[in-house]
Amino acid sequence: MHIIIFKTSVITQGQVARLQPLITSLPVVSQCNFDLEDCDNILRVVSTDLQPQLVCGLLQTEGFSCETMESFVVPQL
Repeated sequence: MHIIIFKTSVITQGQVARLQPLITSLPVVSQCNFDLEDCDNILRVVSTDLQPQLVCGLLQTEGFSCETMESFVVPQL
């Protein structure tokens, strides 16, 4: 599994409610969550094999800024 962390301009729970179904509808995304308490309005995406620019493009199409901050692989147990 891969975890990719994005910095976004998403600031409200209403925006999260609108975006989360779009992100999780991507076949390679198993889950995602927003941390609006973080100063960078973090989006974390757990995926099997996601290209970060796909999520950034999706958010930008919806009118939000998005940039990849970090990506790492979680070892399978």
